[in-house]
Amino acid sequence: MSDRPTRILLKLSGEALKGEDGPFSPVSFERICDDLLSVPIEWAIVVGAGNLIRGAKSPWLDRVEADTMGMLATVLNALALKAYLSHRGRRVVIQSAIDTQLTDTFSPDRAKTVLSEGTVVIFAGGTGSPWVTTDTAAALRAVSIDADLLVKGSDVAGVYDRDPALDASASRIAALTYDEYLEKEYGVMDLTAVAICRASGLPIEVFDLRSPNALASIGAGKQVGTRIE
Repeated sequence: MSDRPTRILLKLSGEALKGEDGPFSPVSFERICDDLLSVPIEWAIVVGAGNLIRGAKSPWLDRVEADTMGMLATVLNALALKAYLSHRGRRVVIQSAIDTQLTDTFSPDRAKTVLSEGTVVIFAGGTGSPWVTTDTAAALRAVSIDADLLVKGSDVAGVYDRDPALDASASRIAALTYDEYLEKEYGVMDLTAVAICRASGLPIEVFDLRSPNALASIGAGKQVGTRIE
């Protein structure tokens, strides 16, 4: 990737916000926000909830209950991220797919307007419906705000030819087409999300958020993970 994007949607995993001191780590927040704020482009964020709840690992919850709690947890994460960015002097708006007194209602037109004014927009509440991942929410939000690029930052450096947790010889794939990703059903990003991006021609990059200056590099137009387009 050589052209510098002007508007990026970051899918931020909830796990990225936690640390040894709990689900909200000041060290993690500082690292992410330093990286994000170092490049003066338009940033929108969809945040996950894995630092607070993992429905798949909660057998006493059914899927609807787990997803509902997860959507509420994304609002908590969005509020925490907003507080930190605001402390750093950045204007932030939270738009949520579920109504709360602390957030705005989802509005693509309003989001595009405030993004163009330099405000960070955080999308919370997933899509407002169970059985839909925050990856899919990120793809839908990215398309709705005319983002140039959807990036997913987690603890995985990209898409691998084999599971690197099981095979030390696994190699990261630098680039894939949408069709290649969907055909082989890679598990790094939700297949529905990739299909939405394919339909809209929206490029995706999957990268390791822990890599130094990763967001700054992406914002400057450099590829740091696996590119899907």
